[in-house]
Amino acid sequence: MPLKIFAQNDSCHLRISLLTVSPGEELYSTFGHSALRVADSVSHNDIVYNYGTFNFDEPGFYMKFIRGKLTFYLSTDDYDSFINENQQEQRATTEQVLNLTCTEKYNMILLLQANMMGDNRKYKYDFTFDNCTTRLRDLIEKSADADVHFGNILKTKKTFRDLIYEYLDKNDKQWSKLGIDILLGRPTDAIMQPREVMFLPDYLMNTLDNTTIDSRKIVSEKHELYKANLKPVTINYFTHPLFIFSCLFILIILLSFSKSTFIKRMLIGFDGFLFFIIGLLGILLLFMWFGTDHRMCKDNFNLLWAWPTNVIAAFYIHSKNKPGTKYFMIYAVFNLVLFACWFFLPQHLNPALMPVIAILIFRSILYISRENSRR
Repeated sequence: MPLKIFAQNDSCHLRISLLTVSPGEELYSTFGHSALRVADSVSHNDIVYNYGTFNFDEPGFYMKFIRGKLTFYLSTDDYDSFINENQQEQRATTEQVLNLTCTEKYNMILLLQANMMGDNRKYKYDFTFDNCTTRLRDLIEKSADADVHFGNILKTKKTFRDLIYEYLDKNDKQWSKLGIDILLGRPTDAIMQPREVMFLPDYLMNTLDNTTIDSRKIVSEKHELYKANLKPVTINYFTHPLFIFSCLFILIILLSFSKSTFIKRMLIGFDGFLFFIIGLLGILLLFMWFGTDHRMCKDNFNLLWAWPTNVIAAFYIHSKNKPGTKYFMIYAVFNLVLFACWFFLPQHLNPALMPVIAILIFRSILYISRENSRR
């Protein structure tokens, strides 16, 4: 049964607490969830306020999601329903009762009620700077009678990417990690300030354990409402993108020296397809940089190898066109330099990309050498 507590000594008959939900299996739930519980010991209302609601049926949902313009909502749910849903999904839930004055509780209720009115419910979601967790952090600050002193739980310097990795590695989501590393640019590698770590539910929860309002500790109680029985994650290295791309690299090298006419024609098609896809990826990265509101997609160093011009170059990789030969020579040399600078770039590039770039370099050099030998 869900744990329900209505303490008699709660000031103003209100008990407000932060609920932190552990990560789920789906990608959108990988980083967990935060919500606010408001329990009234007089009316016996027990309501959960949730800033993480979105509508799949919203017109243009996917395009808005891609462009960083997706609307999220503040919604309410009955506490029992909220807990039961987490139990069904095997997601642990922790409660921290907030040590607020009567005035602070009423301030928070008024802010929540105002945010539930009309278009106030809506906000433009931003994964790192404006989400269901940061909204609760800001709500606590706005409701407080005095300055809120958030604790610093970082023992070493961390970047946004470091914290994202903690969750993706824990669930062995290596392909999701690769996709995120490709799409997110240099801002993701910025050193985080203590306040910024609270974009993740677990980090908000742990920060509040070390937070005070003036000199008063903000958390008065902490307990686990539901403990999930999760199976340990099995890591399969054979499905890791680094392993798969490395095998592909070795296979392409072996096939490249085959005398078979069929294999040679197959590789011609492979080259065109590969360079075309890389070119499309480069166009996507430019779009995410300049055509969307995603701040973390700016200044993306993956464009150093994913040249948008490869979309056109794909049709010339096996032509005898001299400018085409020069293009692939420049491309190969540029990527060789990129390899030399790989670990010194201001943006972390995923190691699984190295075999892919090696294939691009190898096929470019092989094409150039064969063209030169024909002359």
